[in-house]
This record gives sequence, C-alpha cells and structure tokens, in this order.
Amino acid sequence: MARSVNKVEAGGTAHLVAALAKALREQQKLTQDQLGKQIGYTGSAISAMETCAQPASDTMLVKLEEVIGGGLGVFEKARKFVLLDKYPPQFKNFALMEAEAVTLSSYQTYVVGGLFQTPDYARALIGGGFPKLPDPKVEELVEARIARRRLLDRDPTAMIELLLDEAVLRRPIGSWEILQDQLRALAQDAERDNVSVQVMPMERGLRGGHAGTRGDMVLVVTKEHHHVVYLEIEDESVLVSDPVKVAHLTHRYAKIRSQALSPDDSLSLIKKLAGEERT
Repeated sequence: MARSVNKVEAGGTAHLVAALAKALREQQKLTQDQLGKQIGYTGSAISAMETCAQPASDTMLVKLEEVIGGGLGVFEKARKFVLLDKYPPQFKNFALMEAEAVTLSSYQTYVVGGLFQTPDYARALIGGGFPKLPDPKVEELVEARIARRRLLDRDPTAMIELLLDEAVLRRPIGSWEILQDQLRALAQDAERDNVSVQVMPMERGLRGGHAGTRGDMVLVVTKEHHHVVYLEIEDESVLVSDPVKVAHLTHRYAKIRSQALSPDDSLSLIKKLAGEERT
C-alpha cells in the first residue's frame, strides 16, 4: 500500500530521475540486479526506484552518478530537487530559500529546529505525529530533514542563529535517551564558528513573561539580501516579505534574543541537561 501511495505522490523530479536511470542502465546493458549489485542495492530496490514505488534516496543518487552517470552530472544535479519533492507542501517554498540563505535566525518554542535535529529525534518527532504516517514516508521525511544540515557546512558559509525555549531542552521526544543524544549533538553544533545557540530560560516567566510568547519564527537574509520571515503553524505556512511586517517581527526577535541566556551560558545549560540521568 505504501509503495502505491509513493507512486501517486512522487514528484516530477523523481519520475524524471527514474526514467533517466532506466534509460542509462539499459544503454549500458545492465539488468536491475547487476546495477543494484554495483551500487550496493538489491535488484528489487532498483525496480522500485524505476517505477517510483520507492523514489531514489540521496545516497542512491550519489551511487547512480558514480556508476552510470557517465560524467554528465545529472544525478548529482538532481539531488537538490529530489529532496525538495520530499518536503511537505507547506515547506517547499522555504526549503530552497533556507539552503541558499546568507543568514538564518530561528526562534523555536516546542522542539529543536529541524536544521539541528538528529535522525533519531526527527524520526520520533515525525513518526509520532498525527495522523500517523507509513514508516517508508517517515524515513523519506527524515532523510529530507537531515539533508538540510548541508547548510551548516556550506561554502560560502552561512551564519546561523538558534534561540530555543528552555522547555524544548527538557521535553523528551521518543525517549530520554533520544533527547540526551539530541542535546549532545546540539552542544556540538553550538560550538561551530558559524552557529550561535541561545536559550530562553523558564524563569523568564516569573518576571512577567517574555517577547517570544507568540510562537516560532525564522528570519532569513537571502543571497539577494532580501529579508523574509517564515512562520508555520498546524501545517500551514506564511512567508512574510512586506518590509514593515518584517521589520516588526525582526524587532520582536531582537527582543527575544536580548532576554535569552548568553551563548556561553546557554551551552553550559545544554551540556548540563545532556548529562542528566533519568529513571
């Protein structure tokens, strides 16, 4: 059933990649089993890719490029667009913008931002949602989410800032072990030269609240130096580009940042919570 759904949901890029892979495989007189053996997959996996029952993963695209790409670079160029096809509809417009951002500043109140999630954390989060998704779809979305981490190592370097509500650091997703692994990974990312992580302490609520009570936001400066704010709630998203509205949200973000712990104090808190023992 899941594979039948995949055939229907697969985007145009997945179908194009499937057709090209089949054409190049046949041109080189390889059976599905032979190609699969050369790239580390079963013949059934190659068949599923060619029919879009299970569209090519990012890893498979890399292997296809090496074995049957013929130096054309078609599979390498397709990687970005195949991943884009896998994103939820409300995220697609933002995904390309994020990948090419000059700066990315995010405030998250419920979960660790997708860019910083570990595979297990993302899997527990996506798999635990409602309505329940089939396991293959969960894995597809996890792969697409983890692929976004390329931005952290991109050249030219993007400057990335993450503000988190402290409750995020204390909320188990899947299990306490998954949360602790996530916090350790977050601490490592926070020590990157191009990344800043700050935590909004829970005690702020004892002092009359803070500027971040209205929810999440992501501020983006694009490669064209346009300023945009991305908002998402209940699977609906908004890209705010009106200069007046963007300025208003930017000022609010700046206030949130000023009320958060310093990067050093935030890192200390993250490391402390990552080492907490739970029974």
